[in-house]
Amino acid sequence: MKKWNLIGSLALATMLLAACGDNNAQDKDTADTGDKKVLEMATSADFPPFESRDTAGEFEGFDIDLANYIADELGYELKINDMKFDGLIGALQNDRVDMVLSGMSATDKRKENVDFSTEYNHSGEMLITLKDSKLKSIEDLKGKTIGVQLGTIQEDGAKKIKAETVDIEIKAVDNANVLIQELLSNRIDAAYMDKAVAKGYIAEQDLEGFDDPTTSSPGMGIAFPKGSDLVEKVNAVLKEAEENGKLQEMKDKWLSEE
Repeated sequence: MKKWNLIGSLALATMLLAACGDNNAQDKDTADTGDKKVLEMATSADFPPFESRDTAGEFEGFDIDLANYIADELGYELKINDMKFDGLIGALQNDRVDMVLSGMSATDKRKENVDFSTEYNHSGEMLITLKDSKLKSIEDLKGKTIGVQLGTIQEDGAKKIKAETVDIEIKAVDNANVLIQELLSNRIDAAYMDKAVAKGYIAEQDLEGFDDPTTSSPGMGIAFPKGSDLVEKVNAVLKEAEENGKLQEMKDKWLSEE
């Protein structure tokens, strides 16, 4: 009799454990499907109209809208990390973030260290000067001090101008806003920037400027760690956004000159 009682107790315990196991598995499945995975993005939020902060300190801009669109389409929750532009590539290489969206040109040099999406925008470069400045062309820059942001394609462009066109002094700073302050304070003679960004500062600060005709820069791309499986997924979203007009809608909102 005791033997059968023992067998019955073991059977009951086994059934209870199995039931608990099923409930635990069900709870785990619900947690996995109910919580969005986080997509970590890095940017340098001093580059309007691509990325900056509004008066409340919230991120805004073309790249911010594009990043949110991509995250929504892929089912991620977007987390944005603000850092200096010249530290963005390192953040990818050290796997601290999943992608960089920061008005970054997809240069061959950068492609040695990171992977890029298809290009989503192309602006070109521009030099900003004070109102009524006598600097109207690249040749007028001889002997002048040109300001650039560290780590940007414009820093490389200024070095190319110095080596191949006219002799200039180059002053590099961390931040695009600081660059404009350097110009307004007469510590530099011109600021070298992405054209879309430059036009915003020209209108806001009542400045002048002219296009750089010496170079044709690559377009902007979204950067990823080497070998990231996100590249193919994001490219598919960019293609769809191009076809359904969503990308143009964002450009009209943030990059229109009207």
